[in-house]
Amino acid sequence: MKLYKLCLVAIACAWSAGAMAQWQWINKDGRKVFSDRPPPLEIPEKDILRQPHQRAAPVAPATAGAQAAPAAAPAPKPAASTPATGTDKRLEERKAKAEAEAEAAKAAKDKAAEQKLAADRAENCARAKQAKASLDSGQLIKHTNAKGEQVFMDDASRAAERKRAQAVIDSDCKPK
Repeated sequence: MKLYKLCLVAIACAWSAGAMAQWQWINKDGRKVFSDRPPPLEIPEKDILRQPHQRAAPVAPATAGAQAAPAAAPAPKPAASTPATGTDKRLEERKAKAEAEAEAAKAAKDKAAEQKLAADRAENCARAKQAKASLDSGQLIKHTNAKGEQVFMDDASRAAERKRAQAVIDSDCKPK
């Protein structure tokens, strides 16, 4: 039984050896990055904190005419087209696009609300004008009182309704 457990421990250790092959570096924003792949070329050597153990590459024998110094020099890194500012250009572009879309949606929503308000005002104006016209006509007008009985409108209530209709006309029929 002990041999069985020992074999399991050995297998687990061998299996986890692949996890040791991890890269660790500090990105341009100052955050630690862990990966199984090497960092991008724009990450300087000093920011690479950990790299997996690699086998030494076979060294080609130097010929008499070849110089060893250029071969040992690190490969030049490509110059960045923009200076490192700590911001992601694509992220900033997406943020600006999202803000522009949000503003456009808000403007469209505001315009729709204004149009609905204008339509409501026009409908209120037309109804108030119609009500005032029927009140001014002098015809007998019936309405239902609080008890549910139908009664004719007297002069005082006609004047009050005419005044209310005129107030609605004054507020809603103005061109805006």
